[in-house]
Amino acid sequence: MSATVLSRHARHTLWPWAKRGLVWGFFALIAWLLVRQARTIDWDEVLDAIVALPASTLLAAGVLVACSFALYSTYDLLGRHVTRHRLGTGTVMGVTFISYAFNLNLGSLVGGVAFRYRLYSRLGLGNQVITRVLGFSMLTNWLGYLVVAGAAFCFWPLALPPTWKIGNEGLRVLGAVLMCAALAYVVLCASASGRTWRVRGHSFSTPSLSMAMLQLAMSCANWSLIGGVIWFLLQGRVDYVHVLAVLLVAAVAGVITHVPAGLGVLEAVFVALLGHEVPEAQLLGALLAYRGLYYLLPLVVATLGYLFTEARARRLRTRTAR
Repeated sequence: MSATVLSRHARHTLWPWAKRGLVWGFFALIAWLLVRQARTIDWDEVLDAIVALPASTLLAAGVLVACSFALYSTYDLLGRHVTRHRLGTGTVMGVTFISYAFNLNLGSLVGGVAFRYRLYSRLGLGNQVITRVLGFSMLTNWLGYLVVAGAAFCFWPLALPPTWKIGNEGLRVLGAVLMCAALAYVVLCASASGRTWRVRGHSFSTPSLSMAMLQLAMSCANWSLIGGVIWFLLQGRVDYVHVLAVLLVAAVAGVITHVPAGLGVLEAVFVALLGHEVPEAQLLGALLAYRGLYYLLPLVVATLGYLFTEARARRLRTRTAR
């Protein structure tokens, strides 16, 4: 074996390990920063802030959480309309709910992607159909983000810390760019409805204008509901539009860092941007209550639903085998 071949073999062997080491090193750094920051927090005050939340506030936030999950669970129904598969409405919404709950807590690859493929494939859908449903659902979610974030950044810009190196004008420009991107999608759907595009062996058809508008309406409403959950838990101490804008910044930060559930990222962004308006203990108390209501409680329900679905699929396979 020549030296060149040995060198290539060494690179192919070492690179996966080096890449894995870099990923784990990044997560270790994040964990260290979180622990370091956590030591500076008076957790007794945070616990007191959570306990002090009125029952009516928690109930109102819980209702908005239920509305948000119910609305998000209909995203895959749009994919059903596009792909024409025949799964029932309740089944599709159940799969979407389970995937969304695991997506929030474990990340998009595990929750949003892996769970959808596993559950839908067990229900008889092919990989190509699942890919189209998944892609359309993700597109719906981020289209609403473009509009809501664009409007919030453009018309109600935040006072960002000096270290962020972007002022109000920069935020307004970013907001305008986001809204233009959403508008471009609407124009595409209006002018090229039904046109088929091929990307890496997958074919995609441009939806109709009415479908695009429905996507935008559903997703904008969902992002607004999520912002409402945190606003209720903060008991109106900060204007709703500012709470929503900070949430949207935190959502992108969580995606960029790839930290499961955005653990620590959400809190860090809120403290950085709203810490001057709300005492840190009360802010963290509201955010931890939000995590309990929007992340952990649905995860418990989704886990039970997933176990029930697996048991049902196992029984069906047993009957078929007989």
